[in-house]
Amino acid sequence: MRLSRRSLLATTTAAVAASAAPAVAAPGPGSGHGGGRTLRTGFERLAADGYALLDGRRVGVVTNPTGITRDVRHIVDVMHADGRVDLAAVFGPEHGFRGTAQAGGSEGRYDDPATGLPVYDTYLKSGQALADIFTASGVDTVVFDIQDAGARFYTYIWTLFDCMEAAQLAGLSFVVLDRPNPVTGRAALGPVLQKEFATFVGRQPISQAHGMTVAELALLFNEEFLTAPVALETVKMSGWKRSDFYDASGMPWVPPSPNMPTPETALVYAGTCLFEGTNLSEGRGTTRPFELLGAEGVDGRWAAAANELGLAGVRFREAYFAPTFSKFQGKTIGGVQLHVHDREAFDPVRTGIGLLITAKRSWSGFAWREDNWIDKLTGSTQVRTMIDAGADTDEVVGGWQQGLAAFRRKRRNHLLYR
Repeated sequence: MRLSRRSLLATTTAAVAASAAPAVAAPGPGSGHGGGRTLRTGFERLAADGYALLDGRRVGVVTNPTGITRDVRHIVDVMHADGRVDLAAVFGPEHGFRGTAQAGGSEGRYDDPATGLPVYDTYLKSGQALADIFTASGVDTVVFDIQDAGARFYTYIWTLFDCMEAAQLAGLSFVVLDRPNPVTGRAALGPVLQKEFATFVGRQPISQAHGMTVAELALLFNEEFLTAPVALETVKMSGWKRSDFYDASGMPWVPPSPNMPTPETALVYAGTCLFEGTNLSEGRGTTRPFELLGAEGVDGRWAAAANELGLAGVRFREAYFAPTFSKFQGKTIGGVQLHVHDREAFDPVRTGIGLLITAKRSWSGFAWREDNWIDKLTGSTQVRTMIDAGADTDEVVGGWQQGLAAFRRKRRNHLLYR
């Protein structure tokens, strides 16, 4: 029997609805950080306060499968079962609210089988068109709760931006429930987008690895980039420090998209996603997307050249793999696998640049995508043209330092945590 996507949603969410309960379990011993710290997400703090912030409001939630409690119940199911919240709608981003769609897809408009709530599709919608969807839903407050991956080209932060802009146009309030940046909030890294290269993988001039949480980004967007500010409220986490990696949170990891299976994927993603702009595989269709990179004709010379760079915190292994979809589907190809051995020292963006340079030098078949997608990912023509001109890793990284320093100063004004 062949199941449609909607049939699949009905069968997979019925059990979730049956298990939903009105309360959120308090974090137990050992469920968070060492040293006596226990992380509580924005949603956990909202629920612990009896949803007082949402009292008297008609609420719609922008979320996806990552919007969970620490006992892995979805916040929509929890709130729907709680009479203290008037939950009227759900808004799904890329991949969908329940996460059934692959990259570049969404679930469309449907009624959620588990809750009966109307689910609206926000993917690739912005401005007045998205504002009209919010208006049609009948909500007066939009709540955002999605786990980010820490990179400018991960589209959920631009879903956040677009929804903030649309809520302002519709005259609605906007609430952001914060979650950890899985790769820490220590530093902003990489080139800053130039506005003429704005797309859905980068709407505004922020750095390639932003080092911020979604609540911090919301504050930045509201004060620096929106034409007019939205009525914004944020619910901070407690127990999170900027130096924390995701495993310090005590929270389960739910893949925020099909090709972000683990926190280790997020660790390298801000650098190796740049291979989407080349004719090499970025590891989609493998069990290690963004950690495996390669193409037909690549051999051990690439791994050797990459290791010779002496990049901090990472080593490269000659690897062979056969992607099950995307580039080189079903073909055995050669390349490298990244092995991060010191995540404190590892710089994903510098590493991505070093890998691009050594791939180009060690494999004669290297090419950029014909649409120069690399420029959209890096935010300008600078990285591509410098690599084509023979620049080394230090030279390419040095080329963006002035813009990065300016962004770091701007970013500092919107940080909520130490």
